[in-house]
Amino acid sequence: MEDDNNNGEENSQLIDEMAVHVKAMLELIGLDLSVSDLKDTPRRVAKMQLEIFSGLDASKEPKITVFPNEDDYHSMVVVRDIPFYSVCAHHLVPFFGIGHIAYIPSDCIVGLSKIARILEFFARRPQVQERLTQQTADYLEGKINPQGVMVVLEARHLCMEMRGVEKPGSWTVTSTMRGQFDEKIGGSSQFREEFLQHIGRANGVLR
Repeated sequence: MEDDNNNGEENSQLIDEMAVHVKAMLELIGLDLSVSDLKDTPRRVAKMQLEIFSGLDASKEPKITVFPNEDDYHSMVVVRDIPFYSVCAHHLVPFFGIGHIAYIPSDCIVGLSKIARILEFFARRPQVQERLTQQTADYLEGKINPQGVMVVLEARHLCMEMRGVEKPGSWTVTSTMRGQFDEKIGGSSQFREEFLQHIGRANGVLR
């Protein structure tokens, strides 16, 4: 309990320090922070930043529950349509979408909820979609040493919709293939095609 109290005090101090800088930025763009709507905004923004960037805290890395592959299961395991939210590292505005993650077990299998938590952990930091795709695959591959891993992320980026080219509704698709999914290193196209069927992209078009 003492550790929890210490963490709470540390977070409160950090929020206070962050709020000073948020307040200065808002005042620089001409906002009147004395109005009721904005009065507590600097502290609210600081608290939000700690929440949405919690993936920067190594202590919050997901604990992967691994089970022996006692049934000798070596077919594909797919978790599809996993919602995720992240923040673009270039402009600090959100990007969001769905992820599809598959692996082919070797000696062990992983608890299904942990697959979603891996994606969530790496999404909760300033990110680019390409790196998020790779980090998710790297982490799963490193933890359970499967025969293959494939990750596909489909996302909308508000840095493209709210600013810049201002193209609402556009989707960005990234993918990475490892092991048995990667034809370049001797994997099978059959696994990739099966994966696409599972996520409803049987024609090979991801979005």
